[in-house]
Amino acid sequence: MAFSKFLNDRRVAAKELVAELRKSFAYASVLGTDVRATVYIADFKSSGVRDGAGECGFVVRMWNGRAFLEYSLDDISGDIQKLAKKIINEATPSKPLFDKEIKPSAPVDEPLVKSFHRENDFAEYSDGEILGFCKKIRDSIKAKTDKAVNASGYILPFEVSKLFVSENRELDQNYGWVNAMAIVIYSDGKTVRAREDAYSTKMSDVFAELPKKLDKLVTLAAKLTKSKPITPGVYDVITDSSISGLIAHEAFGHGVEMDQFVKDRALAKRYVGKYVASPITNMRDGAAATLSAASFFFDDEGSLAGDTQIIKDGILVAGMCDSVSASQLGAEVTGNGRRESYKRKAYTRMTNTFFEKGEDKLEDMIASIKHGYMLFDTNNGMEDPKNWQIQCTAEYGIEIIDGKLTDNYVSPVVISGSVPELLKSITMVSDGMEIIGAGMCGKGYKEWVKVTDGGPALKVRAKLG
Repeated sequence: MAFSKFLNDRRVAAKELVAELRKSFAYASVLGTDVRATVYIADFKSSGVRDGAGECGFVVRMWNGRAFLEYSLDDISGDIQKLAKKIINEATPSKPLFDKEIKPSAPVDEPLVKSFHRENDFAEYSDGEILGFCKKIRDSIKAKTDKAVNASGYILPFEVSKLFVSENRELDQNYGWVNAMAIVIYSDGKTVRAREDAYSTKMSDVFAELPKKLDKLVTLAAKLTKSKPITPGVYDVITDSSISGLIAHEAFGHGVEMDQFVKDRALAKRYVGKYVASPITNMRDGAAATLSAASFFFDDEGSLAGDTQIIKDGILVAGMCDSVSASQLGAEVTGNGRRESYKRKAYTRMTNTFFEKGEDKLEDMIASIKHGYMLFDTNNGMEDPKNWQIQCTAEYGIEIIDGKLTDNYVSPVVISGSVPELLKSITMVSDGMEIIGAGMCGKGYKEWVKVTDGGPALKVRAKLG
């Protein structure tokens, strides 16, 4: 699909608004967003199409020599001089807020005019064809087992257009991503839920990939009905890519979002330049670090997408930051300034966060364990950046005995403990990896954005419960 006509039609108005605001402010920018998202679903009871988490509007940002002021609105068409006066009047802070202003340095506004576009094939598929695929997934699962209480096929495409205009910059981007899921609610003695995912920049890819995973889905569901609770303890553990990514996200994701450094809410601030993991551990974050759901060309502050080395050979070398945090810390901007929507503030946020692959064969990693578990499929996680504790939940684990995977399943499984203790226990890293392109993440309890994580399989020593 092409760049948003709505935003393109407001391009001149954005430039005029910036010029008008520059008469009163040392810096001004306009970010326009047009995000189209749709949810297609079919299960045993119903099927349909509904709007997803789309948005369309603008946020205006100004720097008055001391602080940033922001103003969001649905449209910028009309009398630009009148609009500029309205923004200046309504965005001026009251004295109590004025007294609490932080004082970032002047924004960097290096000249750049560029359009970015990533091809997708969404326009080639009608709503009926996409919903028909969801029904096919549902019906295929039903045909494979009589123990399915319910089965669902989901397709969730989104397409993003953004326009950023400042005095020296004019950037626009257009890209898309699609997530697909097959879910079964399976009952045989006990009732369990299992899922398989597919994701890509192209609808045709998920149409081809997801049906191949349905036999695995039904088999997994049957195994989970026989699963037992794990006996709590400390074990040798192999993490699949999904769980490795969850550890990366929780251990050194939020903890190195450097707006937390500014607020002294992250213990990681004290450990930059120090060993925080075993010497075979390497980790990255960045919208440009890989191609997945959190890959974009520029962030919501007009900074180009980054590729940041977080951990290098076990040493914490850098964090990620938005422009305001970077100016307060004297750090480099990393392209991680992201907004939940045009109505929300930009924070430092993760994008694609992952461990880099190593040199070990997965079969050798499993063979090295006398007794332990291999853990699969991210469920959820939590992090305490201030005290460096994490909790990561896996959907299930498979017991390893004498270097071999058994048929003994445990579910669910929770990893907990100290971040450095867990990462320093990494002794093997597989030579294959995957980025899981289906995540969302909040900052605390809100400010949700799309993220991905992943990596290779890791061998760690971990507390499970």
